Amino acid sequence: MRYLLVGGGTAGHINPAIAIAQEIRQQEPDAVIRFVGTPNGMEAKLVPQAGFDYVTIPSSGFRRNFKPKSIIHNLQTLGHLALANPRANKIMKDFRPDVVIGTGGYVTGAVVLAGVRYGAKTVIHEQNAYPGVTNKLLAKKVDKVLLAVEEAKPRMECQADFAVVGNPIRESVITKTRQEARQELGITDDRLVVLSFGGSLGARIINRMAADLMDHNRKGLYRHIHGYGQQGRELFPPFFQERKVDLSQMDWIRATEYITDMDACLAAADLVICRSGAITLSELQAAGKASILVPSPYVAENHQYHNAMVLVNHGAAKIVEEAKYDREDFLRMVRDLVTHPEEIQQLSANASKLAVLDSAQRCYREIHRLVQGE
Repeated sequence: MRYLLVGGGTAGHINPAIAIAQEIRQQEPDAVIRFVGTPNGMEAKLVPQAGFDYVTIPSSGFRRNFKPKSIIHNLQTLGHLALANPRANKIMKDFRPDVVIGTGGYVTGAVVLAGVRYGAKTVIHEQNAYPGVTNKLLAKKVDKVLLAVEEAKPRMECQADFAVVGNPIRESVITKTRQEARQELGITDDRLVVLSFGGSLGARIINRMAADLMDHNRKGLYRHIHGYGQQGRELFPPFFQERKVDLSQMDWIRATEYITDMDACLAAADLVICRSGAITLSELQAAGKASILVPSPYVAENHQYHNAMVLVNHGAAKIVEEAKYDREDFLRMVRDLVTHPEEIQQLSANASKLAVLDSAQRCYREIHRLVQGE
């Protein structure tokens, strides 16, 4: 069988595709698997890193303002749209897939629709309770719609062949141990590790919180790994300057734009500070990690807040609302946790109880049934 997977833009779209591909490879060692993504997206790094063949297609989304940079970007997007369909059609002709699987992002639309036209079996996976625009459009065309949660079904606003499968998690998130990860990262002491990140683009509030933590942790009570994201290239350094923090003198801190070894960092971490997107939470649960969640207020239906409250209500996480951020309250919250590791252990244990570890297997079973005509 020949499988073509497509997803991009954010790790929330890419990682489920990688997890599904890993399960296909395990179940069908002779399967031919290829990924499609954008040339400059993070998928261009993550997919080859996972050991899969990768081809590119130009794709981007429209920006909803009239700033000069946005106008130029939108003109480029129009150009990408004009090239996307011919390129997607050529990919179909060259690869001849039996199955096309889309996991979201702008790049998914053209490729999955090309798969429909080509006559391949087509499947999409929606990670959130509130479906993205691209997946809502594709749901009307594809053979199978895989959902993370039941609540997404009515929000697709169409009749389709639905299956609720959870969010697939990459093998390494589940299997990598804390000890293995620390050895991989060169961590030789027993200090707690705090991991913070705001996604591939970065989040101003989480960069601010990370800078506050680094300022507060000048004696190296705990190790701190931080990913500041694309937006943090310009925004993060001023936070250091304001606080007179010199990272060159603090070897317990690692700050990079994007954390390419996230599996190891997550496994090594004792406490995670991050947004509350669906895939992020699924991975926190699978890895059994205590967390301080900072829901993005810029998403549809405020769904990240509701995502976060599921963990909070199960005693698996703390929450900090962006609009209510108070530096001293936050530092006190972290200090109380790192000085009472038994509280971190309880949060971690409760997170593990919420994990769905067989989602990739469920996805594969549904895809296999489709191929077999069941």
